This record gives sequence, C-alpha cells and structure tokens, in this order.
Amino acid sequence: MEHSLLVWLLPTLALVVGVAIGFLIARLVPNAAPNRTQRQLDDVQERFDSYQNEVVTHFNSTATLVKKLTASYQEVQDHLAEGANRLALDEQTRQRLLAALHADASQAPRERLTPPRNQEPPRDYAPKAPNAPGMLDEHYGLKK
Repeated sequence: MEHSLLVWLLPTLALVVGVAIGFLIARLVPNAAPNRTQRQLDDVQERFDSYQNEVVTHFNSTATLVKKLTASYQEVQDHLAEGANRLALDEQTRQRLLAALHADASQAPRERLTPPRNQEPPRDYAPKAPNAPGMLDEHYGLKK
C-alpha cells in the first residue's frame, strides 16, 4: 500500500514542481521577449526612416541636376543664336540659322494616326464569290 502511495505521490509532486517552475519562467521570460521585439521594431523603423531620407535626397538632387541641365541647354541655345547673328555673312543665312535653332520650340506636335473607319476584325478565311467553289471543294484551285 505504501508502495502505491509513493507511485502516485512522486508524479503528483513532480507535476506541482513543474507547474511552479513553468509559472516562474513564464513570469520572467516574457519581459525579455517584448524588449527584443521592441528593439527589432525600432531597428526596422530606423531603416525605414533612413530609406525615406535617401529617397528625398535622391529626388532633390535629381531636380537640381535637371534644373542645371535646362540652364545649360538654354546657354547653348543662346550661344548658337549669338554665333548665328555674329558669324552669318548675309541676312538670309542668318534668318535660316535662327529659324533652324528655334524650329524645335515652334514645331507643332505631330498628328495622331486615326484608326481605320472599318472596325471589322480580320478574317481567318478568304472571301469567295457567290457561285465560286469554296476552299474545301475538291476542285478548288485546279485549272481546267
């Protein structure tokens, strides 16, 4: 009898001790897990903020470069116009050079192609005359 009491008492005691240890571990460990998760969240937020700053910097520098490019293009146009005015031998040549320089700016936009009036889809067969033999006729294409 004493032996059967020991058989039941040891597992019960081990279960109670295991529950107590599990409870203590559960109370101590979750405090560490949110800190790690919070650190990961802060790291991701920092990388995201850094990425956003890089994007803003990229587009600001692109806008600055495009503005410089536009100014350089305008300077080249002015230089060419000045050269045409100064170096052209006669008035007709000067007018042609200036017209060629400003042709790009004054050129009208190209017209769009208009779609065909007949919106019928293409056929996958050859049309035939009303009394002519069709393509599946045994005499089609044979000369008499």
